[in-house]
Amino acid sequence: MCLAVPLRIVEVNGNDAIAEHDGVKMKIRVDFIKDVHIGDYVYVHAGFAINKLDEKLAKENLELFKEVADAAKIQGL
Repeated sequence: MCLAVPLRIVEVNGNDAIAEHDGVKMKIRVDFIKDVHIGDYVYVHAGFAINKLDEKLAKENLELFKEVADAAKIQGL
């Protein structure tokens, strides 16, 4: 099973970009996506942006990730 995480683009330099969430930044590649701009949200898997998504969907996804993480903490996982 694969997992892609929604991140916001904060810097673009050719096919390299910096994406972030909650202050955590990572270098990614944007080879598979056309017209990537600062402020765009993208799904990132294995260091590659694989799809764009709108801000509303990105925030909904990030909230679900937070709920899962919080539930895991409660369960002691």
